[in-house]
Amino acid sequence: MAKLVLVRHGKSEWNKQNRFTGWVDVDLAPEGIEEARKAGLKLKEAGFTFDVAFSSYLKRAIKTGILILEELDLLWIDHLKDWRFNERFYGALTGLNKDEVKAEVGEEKFLLYRRSYDVPPPPLSEDDERHPKFDPKYKHFPKELLPSTESLKDNQIRAMQAFHEKVAPLLVEGKDVLLTAHGNTIRGMVKELDGISDEDIPKFEIATGVPRIYEFDEALHIKNVYNLD
Repeated sequence: MAKLVLVRHGKSEWNKQNRFTGWVDVDLAPEGIEEARKAGLKLKEAGFTFDVAFSSYLKRAIKTGILILEELDLLWIDHLKDWRFNERFYGALTGLNKDEVKAEVGEEKFLLYRRSYDVPPPPLSEDDERHPKFDPKYKHFPKELLPSTESLKDNQIRAMQAFHEKVAPLLVEGKDVLLTAHGNTIRGMVKELDGISDEDIPKFEIATGVPRIYEFDEALHIKNVYNLD
């Protein structure tokens, strides 16, 4: 059976500061580097190997993938990046402290912005320097692809497009794939893969540095799902 392993990047510097990160290209904290290495060791001890690796365009996910592959002595395999595996874009909340936002807007609205399935945060002005159109990583992208805000549903749609286009064909071929991405990106993918309801997904957590394994048959039916804690 082909295996897909999803790993949320290790703790970042902004995770430590309790800030909405989204597409801001924040680096791993020292604790995040250690989490990534431990994930690689767990996978090695469990006998995993990979044919291809994927990451988002963001360094915290890319470095997590590199550190895992290093532990597995697999730095030579293809390590492909796709922007559609980026974290959810948090709009006008980008960079703000979560506790301060909660105090300003109230807990009910805060939870809607942060955890609901289809309610996006307030959009970011296209003139704001935090908008992705000012980031050189996306300078050649059509303007309509760059979000001003996203709900988890929006994040899920683009991530699953990338999954079906890039990852699923490899799984059908029997290849094993590592994907290092982000909490909301993986939550959205797990929602679709596991059939989690709109009502239950806000309560579903993705821990940093914990591999989640999917085993598929040749028809891309999921035969087994588990976390490598």
